[in-house]
Amino acid sequence: MYFLHGEHISPAPRTVTAPATATGAVRALLAGPDRYERGHRRTTAIPSGTRLHSIAVHDRVATVDLDGRYDDGGGSLSMRARLAQVVFTVTRFPGIQAVRFELDGKPVKYFGGEGVVLDGPVGRDDFEDLAPGVLVDSPLIGETVRNPVRVWGSANTFEAEFRLKITDIRGRTAADVLVMATSGSGTRGTFDVVFPYKATRTGPGMLTAYFISPKDGRPVTMDTVPLMVNR
Repeated sequence: MYFLHGEHISPAPRTVTAPATATGAVRALLAGPDRYERGHRRTTAIPSGTRLHSIAVHDRVATVDLDGRYDDGGGSLSMRARLAQVVFTVTRFPGIQAVRFELDGKPVKYFGGEGVVLDGPVGRDDFEDLAPGVLVDSPLIGETVRNPVRVWGSANTFEAEFRLKITDIRGRTAADVLVMATSGSGTRGTFDVVFPYKATRTGPGMLTAYFISPKDGRPVTMDTVPLMVNR
């Protein structure tokens, strides 16, 4: 499911029971980030106490019916962020490409006091501004990685290039690799890489996605994922 890290969506792991996986994921999303995730500044724009009525999937579109608390309070950024959280969570599952929203069984055309237009199903592309330049879908926050590590996700960076760095429990760089996504420079592409690392000890570490600024040569962080790094 997808919470927020700053003003961008950020995935987190949960276990749900088949076959109602999308329903289970949204209900877990509504429960909010756990203590570990909150400690690493993961938040949610979804109002506490929001309930899910149902999810129905037809022709690759999921109709998500939530109670009226879902659109309580918040400005335009909060409204768009909470929509993006649900959209990214539901479209994580194969066979779902877009989401249509309902509140208490009634279709939503204008969402919240800011009047976010929902005149049809919406997908991830509609919330590209809320996705980080590099969105790491695996490994997820708090997960344990082993050597070599596989990292995959999507990216929208200049000329499709960026770097992935792993730091170990001592803050030392265990790996730092150049990655190429399938597309970039305004178009989100995918990436899937495997690379070795050298950690001094087993313990908490960090995966950082960043790029080198063409202006001054400084590293610019796009996202960070706290991990348990096995030596």
